[in-house]
Amino acid sequence: MMDSSKNKDASNSGGQDSSSDTTEDDKPELCPGFKDADAFVKYGLGAVLSATKASAGLPQAGDEFDFYRSFPGFQEFCESQGDKLLICMSQIMQHHGCRSHLRDRSKLTGLEERFDLVVDSNDVILERVGMLLDEADGVNRSQQPVMPAGFQPPKIVVSSWNRKGSSSGSRSETFKLLHAKNVARPQLKFKEKVDNSNTPFIPKIFIKPNAIKPLPSYFSNKQIRKERPEDLDVPAALADFIHQQRTREHVDDMFAHPYQFEIDHLTITDSLLLKPEPQMYKELSETKLTYIDTLEELVTLNEKLCKQNEFAVDLEHHSYRSFLGITCLMQISTREEDFIIDTLELRSEMYILNESFTDPAIVKVFHGADSDIEWLQRDFGLYIVNLFDTHQASRALNLARHSLDHLLKHYCNVDADKRYQLADWRIRPLPEEMVQYARSDTHYLLYIYDRMRAQLLDFNHGQLGLLQSVWNKSKDISLKKYIKPIYTEDSYLEVQRKQKKSYNTQQLAAFRLLFAWRDKLARQEDESTGYVLPTHMMNKISEELPKEPQGIIACCNPVPPLVRQQVNELHLLVQQAREMPLLKAEIAAQKKKGLTPVKKPEVTLFGPHDTSRVSESDIPQFLSHEMPVKQGTLFSEEMDLDIDVNKLRSLMAKPKITIFEEVVTKKAEDSLSGTQMKARRIIESFENPFRMYLPSDVHVNKNAKFDPNSKIFEISKRWKLQSIEQQQKELEAKKKAKEEARKVTEERKKAKKSYQESLQDVATVRQQAAESGKAVGKKRDRVPSEGGESTPKPTKKTKPPQPEAASADTFTPFDYSQSQLKVFSSGAKAKDSTQFDPYRQGHDSKKKFSKGPKSNPGAGNRSMSYMAAKSNRGFRHNWPKR
Repeated sequence: MMDSSKNKDASNSGGQDSSSDTTEDDKPELCPGFKDADAFVKYGLGAVLSATKASAGLPQAGDEFDFYRSFPGFQEFCESQGDKLLICMSQIMQHHGCRSHLRDRSKLTGLEERFDLVVDSNDVILERVGMLLDEADGVNRSQQPVMPAGFQPPKIVVSSWNRKGSSSGSRSETFKLLHAKNVARPQLKFKEKVDNSNTPFIPKIFIKPNAIKPLPSYFSNKQIRKERPEDLDVPAALADFIHQQRTREHVDDMFAHPYQFEIDHLTITDSLLLKPEPQMYKELSETKLTYIDTLEELVTLNEKLCKQNEFAVDLEHHSYRSFLGITCLMQISTREEDFIIDTLELRSEMYILNESFTDPAIVKVFHGADSDIEWLQRDFGLYIVNLFDTHQASRALNLARHSLDHLLKHYCNVDADKRYQLADWRIRPLPEEMVQYARSDTHYLLYIYDRMRAQLLDFNHGQLGLLQSVWNKSKDISLKKYIKPIYTEDSYLEVQRKQKKSYNTQQLAAFRLLFAWRDKLARQEDESTGYVLPTHMMNKISEELPKEPQGIIACCNPVPPLVRQQVNELHLLVQQAREMPLLKAEIAAQKKKGLTPVKKPEVTLFGPHDTSRVSESDIPQFLSHEMPVKQGTLFSEEMDLDIDVNKLRSLMAKPKITIFEEVVTKKAEDSLSGTQMKARRIIESFENPFRMYLPSDVHVNKNAKFDPNSKIFEISKRWKLQSIEQQQKELEAKKKAKEEARKVTEERKKAKKSYQESLQDVATVRQQAAESGKAVGKKRDRVPSEGGESTPKPTKKTKPPQPEAASADTFTPFDYSQSQLKVFSSGAKAKDSTQFDPYRQGHDSKKKFSKGPKSNPGAGNRSMSYMAAKSNRGFRHNWPKR
């Protein structure tokens, strides 16, 4: 195998020598034996291929290799070849500056370490190969971006938005983000504080030049607005609203476009609708550039612009370190001169340009003015009248692309340098490269404006329709109003829908709380929401719901500064979200809207089919005279007894709204024409086939309702019979219960009456005393008794001693007027008295000898008395063991 490879090497080298003889001798060789890189690559590929084929013939790992390994000659050969390969690999690694101690076998982990060294060396070598290939293709990675002095070189941001295909098509150009880290916040120097309140935006204009309709006094009288007491610690919109309510002053609309009337009544002159002669632009080196950062220079610029027929305008904006954004630079170009205005210095004086910007006789040329119009209103109170947008013209012409760099290449053959497209325009002083970039955006725009107007007319065969449409679209853009972002409870839903992720209630609650925290902090610190907490990090935190503050930090890479400062507050918000009940987001949304999840209604109707699943569209609209009298009382337990069963014709609920009902009387039915009757029969033929199972007879066709052979007749009759039988059973049960209650009442009345009659036959005490006196013939002697002594118990009933018979002349009856009759009053306590009680002896004797349990009168008189009970001494309690 080695001999064959040597022969091949000799033959290849011989071939190279023979071929080199035929070539020119003056050409230097790349390396000995190879005239150029292609020849070396072909030879190297051949050697690799032959080595691969040879390696395939070696013994395979396993039993075959172990068998050959048992021979000492094979083992020695493998060790020698292995050492040669390791030496070769070490030399290659040393050549590329990598660690190459591959033959160090003294360590236990030597094999793993050598393997790691090989992997690291491969990475370094392949990376270097890639760099060399890029350099061979013309991409110089070592080139640094042009930067102002004192700033660190930024990292290259590689994405689809910062790539531009080169003309050759081999490699794409990567734009670089120039960002300044130590720029002083320009908001600190603004005379008027930035209004980040959660209130609508009101126009800043207070002077309206070129006005056809005057500005309302609300805007024009700026001094009064400043002196209002409502302005103290209150946003402007709220202060104006409070002032209106207090003074009852009528204002048309504080949020309306101040120049809407002028723009609506703007007429394009005939000269702008004719085909122009394009006026060639001057070179940048031949055009004067003026940098304006003082009020005097701004006034001079405004006077120059008022004398022009057209000028081009562009803005440079910064939005990363500001909540609403800041307009940092304005570029204006005329046919003869270019101007750059430092809007950070002249922010409060930019309203001066309204005189030229709102002049209807001057054309203002923008490219993609949708955002520029809003920025001018928000920061400066500037408005545009008579606008021409080259972006809308590009769309009307159906160009391949509508960007400004494409228009520059298409019409001016100028390659726009977009390295500073994403630069931080707050940098002061501006580097020369950034100034030139900003200048080029408007320098060629007037020439493009001429070319596009001519092309619009040519494209439409000289007709004005296409050009007029561009003017109209530009007019609509100039009517745009700036709308401040307002936070509401549902603002997070729009951002959450864009993520296209399904959240449960806890994750959605976390997203909502984080969104509210981000919006509040961004308004307070005047930072963008992307700077406070980017959306993708907010999604990550909402999905993971970390239990610790360190988990929130781990979800953010790199960690935003404000997140690191207020990580504890974010942790509390996440904990609050974790306490929410875990439900699906759809059910939670229904509950939030006041809706309940759809459930099957409980139907207590009796019938062969369940009518709860019938949609409202399938239920017919009944007339008022066909509606039932009693609703839903078929099996009601609280049914009234006075029910007319014949009136229960249906269980359908009576409608509450009857304003749209059409009462069809018999006269109306008779007055129907033949066509209407036919249409009614056709409609009846298309009735729902399942209506026959509904409980009402009004659902059934009239012809089939009275046909005994039809199934409808049988079902309806069965329904009626069953409902009537059930109602009759309930009626009979309630009647029977009433009858039993009536009988019980009558028996009670009879018992009461008999008791009262029995009381009438009982003799009173006086009557009994009189009768006893007549029977004896003389009054009884009173039994003397002492107060406080109880009557002794008589042992036997003894007859009272009979007095001697007296003569009739000496008899005197007992004088009852001298006795105390209060003892006979009802309800009084019977007390022992010395007076005579004719009824006492008999009743007392009965009470004393009545059978019953004997009471112990002395038991309750003891102060500390205990009932006799069994002693628990020695009783073993089953107490629980410890």
